[in-house]
Amino acid sequence: VGAAGMYMWLSNGLAALAKMGGQVNVGHALGASNSEEAAEYASNALQLTLILGIIYGLVCILGAKPLIHFFHLNQAQVIRDAIYYLEITCGLVLFSFLNQTYTGLFTAIGNSRPVFLATTTGLVVNIILDPVLIFGIGPFPELGVSGAAAATVTAQALVSLLFFKAVLREKVLFPHLRLWVLVPVKVWREIVRIGVPSAVQNLIYAGISMILTRLITGWGDLAVAAQRVGSQIESVSWMVGDGFSAAVNAFLGQNYGAKRYDRVRRGYFCAIAMTAAWGLCTTFLLIGMARPLFSIFLQEEEVMAIGVNYLRIVGLSQMFMMVEQTSIGAFSGLGRTLYPSIVSVTFTSARIPVAVLLSSVMGLSGIWWALSISSMVKGCILFVSFVVFLYVFLERKKDEKTV
Repeated sequence: VGAAGMYMWLSNGLAALAKMGGQVNVGHALGASNSEEAAEYASNALQLTLILGIIYGLVCILGAKPLIHFFHLNQAQVIRDAIYYLEITCGLVLFSFLNQTYTGLFTAIGNSRPVFLATTTGLVVNIILDPVLIFGIGPFPELGVSGAAAATVTAQALVSLLFFKAVLREKVLFPHLRLWVLVPVKVWREIVRIGVPSAVQNLIYAGISMILTRLITGWGDLAVAAQRVGSQIESVSWMVGDGFSAAVNAFLGQNYGAKRYDRVRRGYFCAIAMTAAWGLCTTFLLIGMARPLFSIFLQEEEVMAIGVNYLRIVGLSQMFMMVEQTSIGAFSGLGRTLYPSIVSVTFTSARIPVAVLLSSVMGLSGIWWALSISSMVKGCILFVSFVVFLYVFLERKKDEKTV
């Protein structure tokens, strides 16, 4: 699951093209009270989502074996399970793509309630179906890893259905949608201009993580499992950061479109204060409670030692990671996706040589330190960069208003 899940992560890069391009442009258009233009951007975002989701799914079904063999896993059963998991989850990745785009569009409207309800329902269904299909409870057969994949896809399909029902009830954006009508070329161009930097950033980020996972397999399959579980525990931080990033994106985007620049500044610093505080809390949680948290998932002492070490090292960077995510959302909300992508890609790419260097001295811990250090650097640079950009931007707007 850890290895095959990397391709689900990689798919998020493609999904980000339509999601980010649609979300930012829809936010700007709605802020300027232009619902027809907003609907054109939303239509194009969904069209791109369908095209990219179908293509990626076919690639993963037809190329599952070579894609998994990239990781050089050691055990034959692990390799078979990884292939099955990849074929199911990524073969039907279209539901995940649609859910991400719907999330971006509802966020751009400023209505995250349907997102919360649909996603929460999907998560609850996934939690229930996982043990039922993995272990074969009641009349259901024991499917193992394939059962986990089937549970995930079923939950994603349900979320897509709930989003569709929410679309039928929404009155601001979706009634104007013309999904099967080709939109003007300028709409495609704007979606691509905004979405490509974020997509490339996510694709490269996932690719780098895949290379690091291949390095981690040098310490055995248990090391991959420990890293997978550790990253899931760490999600108590980065999932919150991702949520605030989306909120800041929508809030700044709408106020930028409405020329309410004072609210742009206040919105950013308010979000930074909240995310930094949560990041500090998460740091104390991951460092102080590393063993109890990890033992919820795996109890074997060998994998426990690896996982606890992972949580304590990456725990140091949680506040910086959340500041990074919030700042990326802020840049994107103003339509500036290129600069944060360059910063993120540059220092995320540096993880590979730093991991190789540090692991030669410190072993597996060196890879964890490469992850933590890069997050610290990115958080500091993007925060300072946005503060400087905001100051220059607001001063320029004051001068224009004076003139």
